[in-house]
This record gives sequence, structure tokens and C-alpha cells, in this order.
Amino acid sequence: MKSLKLIMVALFVLSITSCNAQLKNTKTETVKIFGNCGMCKNTIEKAGNKKKEATVEWNKDSKIATIAYDSLKTSKTDVLKRIALVGYDNELFVSPNDTYENLPGCCQYERAKKEVILTETPKMEMVGNHTEHKEEVSTKENHSEHTTSKTMEMPKTTTEIVKIDQLKPVFDTYFEVKNALVQSDGALTSTKATNLLKALESVKMNTLEMDAHMVWMKVMKDLKADANIIAESKDENTQRANFVSLSNNMYSLLKVAKYETPVYYQHCPMANDGKGANWLSKENAVKNPYYGSMMLSCGKTVETINK
Repeated sequence: MKSLKLIMVALFVLSITSCNAQLKNTKTETVKIFGNCGMCKNTIEKAGNKKKEATVEWNKDSKIATIAYDSLKTSKTDVLKRIALVGYDNELFVSPNDTYENLPGCCQYERAKKEVILTETPKMEMVGNHTEHKEEVSTKENHSEHTTSKTMEMPKTTTEIVKIDQLKPVFDTYFEVKNALVQSDGALTSTKATNLLKALESVKMNTLEMDAHMVWMKVMKDLKADANIIAESKDENTQRANFVSLSNNMYSLLKVAKYETPVYYQHCPMANDGKGANWLSKENAVKNPYYGSMMLSCGKTVETINK
């Protein structure tokens, strides 16, 4: 395995070296480009790459791109402009708002800058001992019957973003499902699971924090599937069987999204046909949703998740 990794690294370095060898007057720089996933990587690199002029290698974890370019044919500014025009904000340019909104949901990263629209020519102005980039942008002012355009300076600092805790209803309704199972009430559990499903459907993933967004993308389909099965059934055994995976995925989401109060991750070794099963609770005292009154206190708290 170790040798395989070394070979892959060597091939990667060789490919970069080969690409750079095709460029003359090569200059290499690293820049920040916002994005989320592998699809973003393909789009960013495809937009930035230009035969015999520039190559781009973007890392989705660090959000850092390595740009190599022929300094007599192009510039970092040109490369980053092309990337912004396909939807990805970077340290020089902010993408047009409509282009960003047309990105797939999983690619809609959290935007940190003011909404501006690119036009063609970036301007540069010397400020102190460093070069400050300014972009020629247009802003639309919608009055009664006219639209005006003006040049504005690229924002120097990020704007404050109002964050909506839209996952709270998801966690709240999950706890209600858990409490209904503690009561061994299949009809009530079905009703609470219907509410949970509605809360899940209401989540706008593109407004989630980055960590929560990434986990949400992994678990949302399974969360909705389990909630739907529990909602459609009034059989407690069926509901509890699906509550196992529902709780596991909810745990993964709550770990990154947090909750307004401490949450207790609890475990029953006898549930799930003796395989053991977990659940989340707002109370440290154990109230077992897999057995209800039959074995209400069976289990223990294995982890406390603080806000």
C-alpha cells in the first residue's frame, strides 16, 4: 500500500512537471479559490487551463490552487477571471451571482464577499508598498423605472453573514420521534416522523456551514429514507429497526452542526438483535427508545456532545 501511494505521488509530480515543461517563461503561484467537491475541481481546472498558456491544480480540502502560466502570454488575473466566470469566487474576482446560483447544489459553497458582477477589465492600483487589485464591476440599482451602472471597489474585507440555524428543527423533531418510541406509541411515532421528514425537506443545504454541508450531502438521502419509512409505518418493530440508522446519521450531522444545549449519545447493547444500537437524547438519564417500558433504563451515555 505504501509503495502504491509513492507511485501515485510520483505520477502526480511527473504530470505537473510535464505540463509545466510545455510552458515557457513559467511563473507559479498559489491562490485561494472557493469550492466544495470533486465536481468543483473539474470545473475550476477546466476553466483555468489553457494550452501552452496556463495549468491549474486545485485542492478541494485546502481550497488552494497552484497556477503555472507563461508570464509573456497570460497572467494570474486572466486565469482567475476565467474561473470566476464559471461560478467560483477567488482572491481577485467574485463570480456573477446568476452564474453561482446555476451551480449544482453540492457546489454552492458559502460566499464570503459582497455580491458584485464582473465586467471585462480589472484595474490595479498601488497602495502603500503592495499592489491592490480593483475590479471593474457593475451594480444594479432597481428604482421605479431605471437601472444605473457604476464602478465600485472590490470589497477588502468579508461581510458579516447572517447564519440561520435551520438544522435545529431537524434535531428537535428527531428528539420527538425518540420520545414517542420511548412511549412505545407507534401512531405518535409515525406523526412525529412525518414532522421530521418535513423538517429535513425544508433544509437549504447551500446555506449550511461548510462542515455541516459536507456531512449533509452524505447523510440526507438516508435520513429522509428512514424518516419516511418510520412515518409510513405504525409498527414499532419496523420503526425501531429504521431508528438505528436514522440515529447514526443524525449523530454524524449533530457532531458538526452542534445544538443549543449538550446532547447525550447513548447506547443499548441488547438492541438491534444483540448487535447494539445508539440514539441521541437531550437528557443524560437513559430512556431507551428500543424497548420502552420493558427495559426503560437499559443502556448508558457513551458521549456528551457540547454546543
